[in-house]
Amino acid sequence: MNDEIVYGRNSVRELLKADKPINKILFQAEGTGTNFRELVEAVREKRIPFQFVEKSALDRLTEHAKHQGVMAYVAPREYATVEDILDLARSKGEDPFILVLDEVEDPHNLGALIRTVDAVGAHGVIIPKRRSVGLTGTVAKTSAGAVEHVLVARKTNLVQTLKELKEAGCWVAGAEAEGTEAFATDLTGPRVLVIGSEGKGISRLVREACDEIVSLPMKGRINSLNASVAGSILLYEVLRQRTAKTSS
Repeated sequence: MNDEIVYGRNSVRELLKADKPINKILFQAEGTGTNFRELVEAVREKRIPFQFVEKSALDRLTEHAKHQGVMAYVAPREYATVEDILDLARSKGEDPFILVLDEVEDPHNLGALIRTVDAVGAHGVIIPKRRSVGLTGTVAKTSAGAVEHVLVARKTNLVQTLKELKEAGCWVAGAEAEGTEAFATDLTGPRVLVIGSEGKGISRLVREACDEIVSLPMKGRINSLNASVAGSILLYEVLRQRTAKTSS
């Protein structure tokens, strides 16, 4: 049995009471009863992503255990807050250096980026609650243990979060094609780097919330890079510029 899965009404209810980090909850579409409806309402109030599925799907995912019409995907570690990330930067006496991921759905990309965030000494990662992969076992494994050392926050509204980060003094750079070349852009100072999804890139509203758009030069026939590759290159460019500025 996958240890990221918790099923059964009482078990999931206890997760909610304990405020355990939950990525998503699946409910049986034909679920009935007062207790079932109360559980759905509790999940809705906590703004935890949820979905109604057929009983056969829950049967398959729980290997035909007595799931009582509910199953939760539990994160392997607690999520941080954005303030936790900013506090970490302050405690180190450093300008904030934060990676924001807009609807990245591949757990291998998230895991790889968390590993790079740790390697470059960035202070944390922010992901959206919906239409995005959360902290899963696959993410933890791909990160090669870095998930235990990197603060990851999950927010409902990335546009509002970027606004708050700008109010905190951060400059937001989104990574998109046809932006200013990143290698020729000053990426020092309090910095937020935004990477978009594998297929669609940065969403329109998030793009509009960025202070600038930067891109990587593409000299070959392929006009885009994997999200984790592009993100890692840009994270290291921020580190390179910071290091050069400190040593000069």
